[in-house]
Amino acid sequence: MSQKITPFLWFDGRAEEAMEFYVSIFKDAKVLEVSRRDGKVFLVSFELLGREFMGLNGGPVFKFNEAVSLFVSVETQAEVDELWEKLTEGGEPGRCGWLKDKFGLSWQIVPTALGRLMGDADPEKARAVFEAMMKMNKIVIADLERARERA
Repeated sequence: MSQKITPFLWFDGRAEEAMEFYVSIFKDAKVLEVSRRDGKVFLVSFELLGREFMGLNGGPVFKFNEAVSLFVSVETQAEVDELWEKLTEGGEPGRCGWLKDKFGLSWQIVPTALGRLMGDADPEKARAVFEAMMKMNKIVIADLERARERA
């Protein structure tokens, strides 16, 4: 039996706007479906980086919080910078690669280099990388590498 888990996001009347925003940011993203009820958008589905998402215009009952975030693994600083800039527009930066977008949804924009550098066999170097990351908002790979080299 095949199971599929799809993130289901609750919006206060802005599901279509959020979907269009996310689809504009990620490469190979696409709108899958827009369902209407009484002439208004009720449910949307879209794809980002091969993962399907659904969005519901459920009203003001529930709000997003940091207990759930979308973790985006990227390879380069340019990817970190681009996603960070676009997703924080109208939102707010957080610490250690976390941010909230203009809809209140939390994201983590994390370069793969972070795991490699924090996993250094030398515990002092790994600690230095961790401590450098803890002081950052957007993760800067070059700053992590400098911290590792100074340790």
